[in-house]
Amino acid sequence: MANRSYGLLEIVGTSTDSSDDAVRNAVERAAKDTRHIDWFQVIETRGYVKDDVVHHFQVTVKIGYRLED
Repeated sequence: MANRSYGLLEIVGTSTDSSDDAVRNAVERAAKDTRHIDWFQVIETRGYVKDDVVHHFQVTVKIGYRLED
């Protein structure tokens, strides 16, 4: 493997369905503006409660992308 340098983005994804969907939403949104995404790391998971019911999930992810040579 060649020596590489990476950049990091920190993004909060949300979903009314699940924390997994919140992660997917964050990564897919980042991919619209960022090339060469290689990995993600979940930093924090939290949610919003409305009327005593989980209303939506919020997941903070760090997204690693390769810097171009």
